[in-house]
Amino acid sequence: MPALHPKVAEAAAVMPSPRQLAWQELEFYAFAHFGINTFTDREWGDGTESPALFNPDQLDCRQWAKVFKAAGMRGMILTAKHHDGFCLWPSKVTAHSVASSPWKEGRGDVVREAAAACAEFGLKFGIYLSPWDRNAASYGTDEYNDFFKAQLRELCTNYGEIFCLWFDGACGEGKNGKKQVYDLQGYFDLIRELQPNAMISIKGPDVRWVGNEAGVCRSSEWSVVPEGYKDSSFWDLGSRNALIKARDKKLRWYPAEVDVSIRNGWFYHQKEDITVKPLSKLRDIYYKSVGANAALLLNVPPTPEGLISKKDIDTLLSLGAQLRIDFKENLAEGSLITDNCRLDRAHAGQKALEPGEAFWHSGPIEKTKPELILDLGDDYDIDKILLQENIATGQQVEKFSLWYDENTAAEGKPKWKLIEKNTVIGHKRICRFPERRLRRLRLVIEQARGFATIKNFEAY
Repeated sequence: MPALHPKVAEAAAVMPSPRQLAWQELEFYAFAHFGINTFTDREWGDGTESPALFNPDQLDCRQWAKVFKAAGMRGMILTAKHHDGFCLWPSKVTAHSVASSPWKEGRGDVVREAAAACAEFGLKFGIYLSPWDRNAASYGTDEYNDFFKAQLRELCTNYGEIFCLWFDGACGEGKNGKKQVYDLQGYFDLIRELQPNAMISIKGPDVRWVGNEAGVCRSSEWSVVPEGYKDSSFWDLGSRNALIKARDKKLRWYPAEVDVSIRNGWFYHQKEDITVKPLSKLRDIYYKSVGANAALLLNVPPTPEGLISKKDIDTLLSLGAQLRIDFKENLAEGSLITDNCRLDRAHAGQKALEPGEAFWHSGPIEKTKPELILDLGDDYDIDKILLQENIATGQQVEKFSLWYDENTAAEGKPKWKLIEKNTVIGHKRICRFPERRLRRLRLVIEQARGFATIKNFEAY
């Protein structure tokens, strides 16, 4: 096998941080857009809104968390402050907060209630904090960076462990508006000091925006990408061609997050009750994000009463039930896998079926394409195959093919028929196809960066 191009070899050596590995396991979590916009029926406030408008008289963050958990989500990110600058916690550096509202006579704290609800229901808790602040008088000056860091410090020290700080890149200031030079590195350093396990997402170094808000993932969503690309303008971020073209650009582990709302807008608007995405659409988005090496951040906006609406609840409960049905029984469990590789049996093909940290390792790829053959022991109706690389050692698989044996008998020569050819596996690739009665499956690694690993090979 020809030697790898130096840039491809460099990509093969890039690995995720421990916090990125932990985040990848979450896969699916909620966005809760809630704030003054909820009461003005707007998407972007201008910062002049009166705190007197904020009064969610039935606020129940436990209801939110319970619904998100039932939908199969593993975390929640709350909009603690949107562009209008209104804070959902009693910040000491501004009066533009819940402390100036009639809700709970100014003694309420939505951030605290949301964090407590997440802890109760076993969800990770994250915070969205808009760098753009249309209310802060200091915005557009050096003093604003101190103001923003003070808010970060409040959020990072008073609400327990935070799995994610989510920074929006939006800013609608026109050419006559205020221009703020953000001390991003200062923000990041503060977060690393106070919440060392927290991911810094979107305008941060840990997770990248997929490039759209439609729930659409690239067909090849690479985790190792060159620095300096523009989110939505590059379709190919990490293939061999993209890496080689990057030349002297540094490579980084920068996985994708797909953010999309269950409705047309991000905040709750009653008129959008008819736009709630149906189960079929949400299920498809799940498979094309979580099942294509990305995480899914699904926005579910609470109502002015402080509750998740019934329409959203019904859809989310249906989604959770459907996902539990889809992945109820892994038919590959207890089966037999063989491989064509000669290496230490500590990483033999059978390891791809074992729980925990075990994984199959092809060893150095020479002339023969590595392959795994899964024998289920009997014939079953299958319509989904789930594959996972051992990404703790990097992202190696560049192309793979998946086949099934038309001969379901235990004896006889296999009659392999192609199911799918694809590129990225990464943390997770879910291959869907019309249901087939089958016994044996064959995974062929068509191209990889020096070697290949498979941590999980599952059949449903």
